[in-house]
Amino acid sequence: MHTPPFRSTTLLLSLALAAALPASAAGPSPFTPMLDATVEHHHLPGIAMAVVDNGQVVFTGTRGERRAGSGEPIDADTLFKIASNSKAMTAAVLARLVDRGLLAWDDSVTKYLPQFRMRDPWVTQHMQVRDLLIHNSGLGLGAGDLMLWPEPNAFTRTDIIAGLEHLKPVTSFRSGYAYDNLMYVVAGEVAAAAGGKPYDQLLREEVFSPLGMTRCQAGTWSVAKVGNVAQPHARRGSGNVVVNADTDVAPDLTSMAAGGIRCSLRDMTRWMQVLLDPTRVPGWLSEPQRRALWTAHMPMPLGERQRRWDNAHFSAYGYGWRLSDMDGQWKVAHTGTLSGMYSSLALLPDRKVGVVILINGEGEDARTVLMQAALKHYTAPAQRQTVAGYTEQLQAERTQRRSTTHALPDTTARKAAGVAATAQWQGLYRDPWLGQARLCPENNTVRFSVDKSPTLRGTVMQLDSRWLVQWDTLGADAEPWLQVEPGTPPTLRLSAIDPDIDFSYDYQDLHFTRIGDCP
Repeated sequence: MHTPPFRSTTLLLSLALAAALPASAAGPSPFTPMLDATVEHHHLPGIAMAVVDNGQVVFTGTRGERRAGSGEPIDADTLFKIASNSKAMTAAVLARLVDRGLLAWDDSVTKYLPQFRMRDPWVTQHMQVRDLLIHNSGLGLGAGDLMLWPEPNAFTRTDIIAGLEHLKPVTSFRSGYAYDNLMYVVAGEVAAAAGGKPYDQLLREEVFSPLGMTRCQAGTWSVAKVGNVAQPHARRGSGNVVVNADTDVAPDLTSMAAGGIRCSLRDMTRWMQVLLDPTRVPGWLSEPQRRALWTAHMPMPLGERQRRWDNAHFSAYGYGWRLSDMDGQWKVAHTGTLSGMYSSLALLPDRKVGVVILINGEGEDARTVLMQAALKHYTAPAQRQTVAGYTEQLQAERTQRRSTTHALPDTTARKAAGVAATAQWQGLYRDPWLGQARLCPENNTVRFSVDKSPTLRGTVMQLDSRWLVQWDTLGADAEPWLQVEPGTPPTLRLSAIDPDIDFSYDYQDLHFTRIGDCP
């Protein structure tokens, strides 16, 4: 089916802004063709973008729909999932509590959460509040993320804290960087304990309300009452389809402090303005705490593309922010990724420039090229390429990577695994942190499922002598091999088929042991 062309939504905010700007500034914006080219090349269901220059909003633009085919246009007040851009807000809540003397960055985590345990008792004893924010725990990339995603699931914050003790570290504590979500969930609980209120209430009182971010939502809230909410989309053939659509009430997500906040373009623009210019909300955060958020606390690897595109020389993590240099200018940024939702926010603090991008579809490449083109307008306009040019470079990188790594195995010859052939392995299994799983017959097939994660359900398929799980609702890029190892009792392991699988599918951290027969 042909996808209808995108409709451009002109924001009232943009009109008011253009009227207030000098005639030279109110002319055609250089960001309009960037936005239009991104939409054209990446076929997004919807996108919203804003640019702040010297503290003033100089561009806002929206394209597309909240729900593909609905006719409901995205505008400045449409709510998007900002995903991991939530982390900076969690850090800001903690910084506010530090300013009020309710906690200190070097306090031990167990001071606020006595039940907190890591696998190594020494790490448990020495883990500080600051460590929760800088990805230095020693756990592997995305360790334990299957307790958070895919959503929805039944894991609680109590489950997250209890599960940490069972996750094996891959490096020593504080020796290196590995991106982590679970520690931010813990950070939210530390804030709640120190502040004496649920995290979502603290977020509203310490960030949303004082900064005037009136549409942002966290915790449990009424989607029907709030309204104007973008839905996540997946690419299917030549079109976009809604996935994981909201019900009338949004639940209190376990992942809230790590990636569960929703905000509008207007909210995120206000967030950027206050971060760039503290005089907009005097006293909201002290200068020492503002510096703490943007201090390089943990070195990060500097990627080859970052060197080439940004002329970058360093990369590090602050409290909820990534720090680097871009063409000799200081850059503070973060991205956010959830199934069907992408965000990106970048600041050039020394010149009070900020760019935010919100997308309600599969938009990883789109946010990358659009942000690059927008920032280069300020840092090195003579070197700036078009959105199409950056897109071609990404595609070339991907082709090169695939030619030098193991190719994705061909699994098209799969067939349903036989019930009789798998009988000796069927049963109930348990992983120490993900909980109970089932490998059981159902309607002449063998099914694998995780009790607390209803999306992790699928049919066991056979490919030659190997088994894999064909998930009911997740895409083929999330499929794992399934291997049962003989023993008393038998054990079961999963491993990714796709070498480029999203790191949140941390199958390698699972180790199921058989605990009983199928019901």
